[in-house]
Amino acid sequence: MTEPKSHEAEDYQHVSRDLSGMPRDQSAGSYNAPHHHIRGQLLYAVSGLMKVKTEHGLWLVPPNKALWIPPGIVHDQLMMTPVKMRTLYVAPDKCAAMGDICRLVEVSVLLRELIVAFILEPIEYDLDGKGMLLAGLILLEMAVAATVPLAIPWPRDRRLLVVCNAILAHPDQPRTIEYWANEVGASSRTLIRLFVNETKLTFRQWVQQVHLAEALDRLERGEALGKVADALGYASPSAFTALFRKVMGESPRDYLARK
Repeated sequence: MTEPKSHEAEDYQHVSRDLSGMPRDQSAGSYNAPHHHIRGQLLYAVSGLMKVKTEHGLWLVPPNKALWIPPGIVHDQLMMTPVKMRTLYVAPDKCAAMGDICRLVEVSVLLRELIVAFILEPIEYDLDGKGMLLAGLILLEMAVAATVPLAIPWPRDRRLLVVCNAILAHPDQPRTIEYWANEVGASSRTLIRLFVNETKLTFRQWVQQVHLAEALDRLERGEALGKVADALGYASPSAFTALFRKVMGESPRDYLARK
């Protein structure tokens, strides 16, 4: 009988293989405090929704998407729902193809099945066996995975931090840039400039990203599309669907059908 694999990330960092894969299931509300790895990480879950934060941004990671985290990047993780995590750790000298910044990527059907199969292999898999072949294919698929433009860039300016934290806490409460300028004692022109300088997004674009992240959370929890659209201030489900499709590449219903 095969021994269960370790659920501790540290056990996968110093192996003599280009790729290692860790299975870990966590309950809703579980929190992994800020940490980093010497290996690159493809953070993926076959089911469930995770929220991941670094000093540069925040991502919601749904099924069919994965978050690439380069070596050494400090990040935390909050499980928004029960999560069946299937994390890959990549040797530092094999990380160049994935880049040196965090990014959300598409997980193709092929990549998903490769990951699921690879996770079943021993940590120190046979260099002449199935594990080695799966690892090679996974690295090739990761290198061509498309980036999903769903991220919430995080600012440093103290005034902008107040605004962004408040919006993130209550994304269903629409406020104008003028309202927030008054709240933090700055001009609206200053806040407009700060958003672009610090997040590379306009205020409207930044709020839009928050809305999409909130929508993913609500949809994962089983909330009806019409209710989600209404809660986030969209005129109709079709208006929200158009935005969702533009960013995610599919409609909310198609996304839910592929979970």
